[in-house]
Amino acid sequence: MNVTKLISAMVCTALLSACASTSPRPQASTLVANSGDLRSRLALLDESQSAYIFSAEPLRLFASEAKLTDELMMRTAEQNQTFVADMMKTTSMLAWRPGIDMGEILLNRENQGFNSGTTVRPTALWTRRRDFGPIHLSRYIGGGGGIPTFAGAPVAVFPEDLIAGKVDIAIAGVPQSLSSGSRDADNGPKAMRLMHGIADRNLFTLQDPHAYLNIVDYGNFTADRMLKDRTIAHISEMVGQIVEVGTTPFLVGGDFSVTYSSIKAISEQYNRGVTVVHLGAHFNAEPTGAHQVSDRDVIYKLITENSISGGNLIQLGLRGPHAGTEELQWLREQGVMYHTMAEVERRGWDSVMVRVLQEASSAALPVYISFDVSVLDTSQLPAAGRAVPGGLMMREVLPLIRRLCAENQVAGFEILDLAPMLDVSYTSALNANYVMNACLAGVALNKSGLTMEADYLSPLTLDDGTD
Repeated sequence: MNVTKLISAMVCTALLSACASTSPRPQASTLVANSGDLRSRLALLDESQSAYIFSAEPLRLFASEAKLTDELMMRTAEQNQTFVADMMKTTSMLAWRPGIDMGEILLNRENQGFNSGTTVRPTALWTRRRDFGPIHLSRYIGGGGGIPTFAGAPVAVFPEDLIAGKVDIAIAGVPQSLSSGSRDADNGPKAMRLMHGIADRNLFTLQDPHAYLNIVDYGNFTADRMLKDRTIAHISEMVGQIVEVGTTPFLVGGDFSVTYSSIKAISEQYNRGVTVVHLGAHFNAEPTGAHQVSDRDVIYKLITENSISGGNLIQLGLRGPHAGTEELQWLREQGVMYHTMAEVERRGWDSVMVRVLQEASSAALPVYISFDVSVLDTSQLPAAGRAVPGGLMMREVLPLIRRLCAENQVAGFEILDLAPMLDVSYTSALNANYVMNACLAGVALNKSGLTMEADYLSPLTLDDGTD
């Protein structure tokens, strides 16, 4: 075979293998060399080639040792000399090459507006002075008209507004969409502002979140659509400001890479730590790849950078294709409490839900909920950036979220990876809003004191009184 064609074919094989097994932590090869047939086919390899073929490096090109062995057995000893040499060359091509590969997206540091998107407007530049505090943008007393906001709530712009308004919940949009599977998560905040349900009266508990909580729309945070690394620190800073003044952040994303910024900020504000409950189809703990931060490696980075402890992380709804044997074993080693849809299938939802609630409350720490909409089945929410069939139903998710937010101190909540363009109906945005409603209803329950009874439901919703 022509060497150029062989290398090209092997690069394609490497890419396919990367999709099947993306971990850069391959173990040393256990390729069996004591087989007479295989040994004879490797007899002409020089010392460096022999060292290579029995190392972990070939497993970057082939999904398993069995497939590698099959390839070697198909060739003569002479052919394997060339084959292994080409493998070594191909492996070296996979790594970053100084002077050839771009190390970063070049930025124009001479631009005088370099930080204009993240510099807060000072009061001296206000066109009209005002006292700090939330601002109502609705035209009518019933809340209609005007400019749409999250939950129909008034708007706050600065931390001073949160303090003056004694704000409990600040809902902010984070329109970042460089890392999701389908690049429309930046429109998630807009779609959810335009849809009702976030703070409607909750039928299960008959709690009106607005009656117990001061809720504001805190606007959008800047997200650089060409280079998310530029806004990582800014998002963390903005979340930190919300927590610092005693307000609870609710974030509307944006893809899952937003979680890297939000949890780093939360962990810095809560010195005694937080319990993170991550609901999603994907475990997002792949070792860091070519990009420094992506949705697929967020959990890995947060744990290895000690922003969160694996023992304080609960994952629910896992079923995506990127979690293999090594990845799940790594989660176990970190002490992560993970629950796959296979567990739900085997043990039943009620059993798994009780287990998650117990795990969330056992550490007696504030709980931060990261809700990736992919945790829901595609029939319930088709507009997930990285959708996977076979997920949870709304009927299962809503009571869990309500109880998590009612029975624990909530450090924050985020809903991520809603890609509105994938759903021509209103279903996805509506269901996403009602997931947030479940948490707000839970927080309202907690504040009203009705959580003394676990899983509180209003008696009026349970019985029509005719018995």
